Amino acid sequence: MSISERVDKAIRTIPDFPKKGVMFKDITPILEDANLSSDIVDELVKQCEGVRVDVVAGVESRGFLFGFSLAMKLGVPFILIRKKGKLPAKTISHKYDLEYGSAEIEMHVDSIEKGMHVLIHDDLLATGGTAAAAAELIKKSEGQVSGFSFVVELEFLKGKEALNKYAEFNKSIVNY
Repeated sequence: MSISERVDKAIRTIPDFPKKGVMFKDITPILEDANLSSDIVDELVKQCEGVRVDVVAGVESRGFLFGFSLAMKLGVPFILIRKKGKLPAKTISHKYDLEYGSAEIEMHVDSIEKGMHVLIHDDLLATGGTAAAAAELIKKSEGQVSGFSFVVELEFLKGKEALNKYAEFNKSIVNY
């Protein structure tokens, strides 16, 4: 069975969560399977072959789960992109629009040096809004977005289209 099939089989679909009409893709069963989790990290590393990655940026909070392990396997630093007010040192921020309102994300000002190639990782790509906001944060820091890495992509929401202007590299393990 392929890694995509194994991940798909492990993901639990929760109807009407967090609101009616949404089919939530729950990755927590994956985290309970150490072998599958390890294989996911290996697949993420394999997908990055040929892409320059100086640092991996994980998007709060589920982007931390595999993003940190991915960075360790690649032998590069891992940085946190968090919701406003969650980081202790001086930060740079980016505000962006959501379906109903807005949000703001931050990272430490000294996380990225000018010209660093940054791989942005999150567990799931939906509309691409949060990943695009992370890319804007990287640009504000004078870093370069080398690409995007996801465990799951909801293709019908066309999030990849929102990210094409930042980088050609955009990979996920399983698509719905």
